[in-house]
Amino acid sequence: MSQAAATPSRQPAEARVGSALARDFSVIIPALNESENIAELFGELDATFREYDLDGEIIFVDDGSTDDSLEVARREGAKLRRFRLESHARNLGKTEALVTGARAAATDWLVLFDADLQHHPGEIPRLLAEVEKGYDIVCGRKVGKYQKPVVSGIYNWLSRRVFDVPARDLNSIKIFRKAVLEDIQMRHDWHRFFVVIAHVQGYRVGEIDVTLYPRRKGVSKYGGTGRVFVGLLDLVAVWFLLLFSRKPMLLFGFTGLVLVGLGLVVGVVAIVMRLMGQGFRPMLDLVVLLGIMGASLFGFGLVAEMVAALRADVDELRDSIRRLRDREGREQRGDD
Repeated sequence: MSQAAATPSRQPAEARVGSALARDFSVIIPALNESENIAELFGELDATFREYDLDGEIIFVDDGSTDDSLEVARREGAKLRRFRLESHARNLGKTEALVTGARAAATDWLVLFDADLQHHPGEIPRLLAEVEKGYDIVCGRKVGKYQKPVVSGIYNWLSRRVFDVPARDLNSIKIFRKAVLEDIQMRHDWHRFFVVIAHVQGYRVGEIDVTLYPRRKGVSKYGGTGRVFVGLLDLVAVWFLLLFSRKPMLLFGFTGLVLVGLGLVVGVVAIVMRLMGQGFRPMLDLVVLLGIMGASLFGFGLVAEMVAALRADVDELRDSIRRLRDREGREQRGDD
């Protein structure tokens, strides 16, 4: 059962935000069946924006809700100055909702904010103030009682150990440059590893503590032991992608050569045993097996290298297109 909570008793610490950044950000809110929280959420966001003199954009992404979240969001969003409503015909997932919101955003900075009000909107100006120190991404580290501390702790610990990410909480409220998301190919449920991939690609990552409050209304939409298993498999996939996708011969070519080498060694041993009158037929079968597997893996590595080279060309072309689009955008804003 969810825990009800009154309005948080304390506000986040004061934060000063530069005038340019105070307008150049969008709050992306992925939501699934959160109709009970929308009115309070929008009201507190509006109050926070007025208190800190912020003029950001609010983008609500309804991820295939089966309740009246879409209608409530449309009604309450009409009261906001800069509001955009996006929706999915069916539930696709948080990653897809994030991507949809990012594509709709007309700003350079994006804030990922959940609709359950377990974070106070006053954390947004703190995140904005922190990125002005030169970070590309700033994560919020949850401080407070959490429903899934073990699962979240495992993900975060493994990510720090494997990828050396300078953040202790990768799946919470965060702010980041829109260009970072555009530079990463996001797959289903990979919002959990977005910071990991960005860090490995050289983007600067920071972190601040944010208070986690009990959910006020409704129930969590994320749970189940199956998500743990899927998350671990996704972590392995991300590790493989980051480690070997650029140089696949490191894995396939090296492994193939090792197997071929083992086949040669076993072949020499089989010949020696044969000359000594102690022939062992299964050893010859093992030689053939090792040779075929080794040659196949080495050949696969060569093909993968060509695919990696093609991917690099595509990435370079995508970066060129984005730079051209950004330059045209700056020129248009300058004309205005």
